[in-house]
Amino acid sequence: MTYSRWRAAGNEYLLAERAELGGPLTPARVRAGVGESDGILEIVSIDGDSAELVIWNPDGTVAELSGNGTRIAARWLAERAGEDEVTIRVGTRDVVARMLAGGEVEQELGRVDVYERERIAGLQVTPVSVGNPHAVVVGDPDDLPLIGPLLETHPRFPERTNVQVVRVDAPGRVTARVWERGVGETLSSGTSAVAVAAATHGEGQVVVSFPGGDLVVRLEDGRAGLTGPVERIE
Repeated sequence: MTYSRWRAAGNEYLLAERAELGGPLTPARVRAGVGESDGILEIVSIDGDSAELVIWNPDGTVAELSGNGTRIAARWLAERAGEDEVTIRVGTRDVVARMLAGGEVEQELGRVDVYERERIAGLQVTPVSVGNPHAVVVGDPDDLPLIGPLLETHPRFPERTNVQVVRVDAPGRVTARVWERGVGETLSSGTSAVAVAAATHGEGQVVVSFPGGDLVVRLEDGRAGLTGPVERIE
């Protein structure tokens, strides 16, 4: 059994079909095999231009959603199926993805919910749900190494949370760093891009700059689209 390795805006994932893995992954198998990647993308089933996906974090927990992970799975499936548009199912959410020029993939990620700002651990925090939990702090992104682990495991979030520290640079443009639940700091995150865009802008198009590169978020009527690069690296 072999994995293919993919990169999406700095995030690197291993991808393999369940059939090739010799059966479903387990937390122990994930922890043993994930290596230096940001997680494992397990293709559970394929039906033409649709596939079901399980996203594993390096610590063996399952992520509800990953914008970069679904984008990778979509590119893989599009190449396999010979289609320009595919659907990736993660849990109860169907992510429709379209292949663009230059290795870019455009996704419809679905509903995003922004909640009232709260004071948590002395910080002003905006909770956001993109099918997975986020805690957005407006401030200096260089403070992430302190803020990230503090909020990820705070009692306010009993199932832990992803954390972002974001600086608004101009209308429609922000800079952020992200602390992913079960991973630690990563170079980018697709759902985190949606979370910071929604928390700081609410509607319209927002370019989110991460250390791993830029992602483009579109927000309309409480739903989010996401566009970014994908490449196979081995």
